[in-house]
Amino acid sequence: MLSLHLRANPRETVVGWYATALPERTAGGSKCIADTSSLIHEFYAGECDDDPIHLVVDTSLDTDEMALRAYKSIPVTVKGEALANVFHEIRLAMKSSESERICIDRMIGASSTPVGASTNQDESLALKISMEKLLCMLEKCSEYVDKVVAGDIPADDEVGRDISDTLNSIPRIRPEVFDKMFNDSLQDLLMVTYLSNITKTQLTVAEKLNETLGK
Repeated sequence: MLSLHLRANPRETVVGWYATALPERTAGGSKCIADTSSLIHEFYAGECDDDPIHLVVDTSLDTDEMALRAYKSIPVTVKGEALANVFHEIRLAMKSSESERICIDRMIGASSTPVGASTNQDESLALKISMEKLLCMLEKCSEYVDKVVAGDIPADDEVGRDISDTLNSIPRIRPEVFDKMFNDSLQDLLMVTYLSNITKTQLTVAEKLNETLGK
């Protein structure tokens, strides 16, 4: 899995490992660390360049959200000899890019949509809204740069670096090539949506048949 992932993301490195858990309720709160966590953590300590991070996903679903916790292991030593490891919780923050946030919003919206209710028109509308939002942000950036160049407003070094980093992260593609790539990707998206809707419908029909035949 790692070798395949690095083919598309060669600059990424392994920083730790994750696991799902049903927290054990204790007098001091809840316990998310399993008995085998230390053994697995030792393995990843040899795979990571730095101390590995253990990410735990709370799958108990006691609330409306899925809690995440992060831990680092600190060895317990007696007279210079390591006897065991103790996990200490560390601060965790979740960040996502604009493209990741859009995908997550679409996934959440699709999960609440009845089977067969999602259509290609809905996907096209969502894509149109995203493009309009992108165009609005580009116009704001262009307007800001024009005002700075004209001397109407003072330049902000931090904003300028952010704009420069954003532009440098985008590959330079000829308009006609971009149009072709965009249209091809749109067709792929619509095809995947169409196939997923067919799959949902077939699963629903299969469940109904099983219920009928089982009676």
